[in-house]
Amino acid sequence: MSVDTTILLIILGCALVTVIPRIVPFMLVRNIELPQLVIKWLSFIPVCILTALVVDSVLIEADHGIAIDWNVLIVIVPTLFIALWTKSLSITVIVGVILMAIIRFIF
Repeated sequence: MSVDTTILLIILGCALVTVIPRIVPFMLVRNIELPQLVIKWLSFIPVCILTALVVDSVLIEADHGIAIDWNVLIVIVPTLFIALWTKSLSITVIVGVILMAIIRFIF
C-alpha cells in the first residue's frame, strides 16, 4: 500500500491540530498553583458536559418544535439509579449501553 505525501502531511497536520489544544494546557498549568476559585470552577466542567450530552440526546428536533426521545429517557432513568446505587462509572456505562441496545432492538 502506498501513501501519497500530501495525504500523509494532512494526517500529520490533523493529528498535530488535535493534540496541541489537548496537551499544551496541561503542560502549561502543571507547575502553576491555580487559585481555589479556578479549581472550583474547573470542577463543574464534567457535570456541565455530561448534562449537555444527556439533554442533547433526550431532546430531538421535531416538525412542531422540540420533542422528547422517549427511548433515550427510558434508558436514562434506570441507568441513573444504577449509577447512584453502584457509584461505578464502568458498571453504569455497561448497563446504559446494554439497556440502550435492548431498547433499540425492541423498538
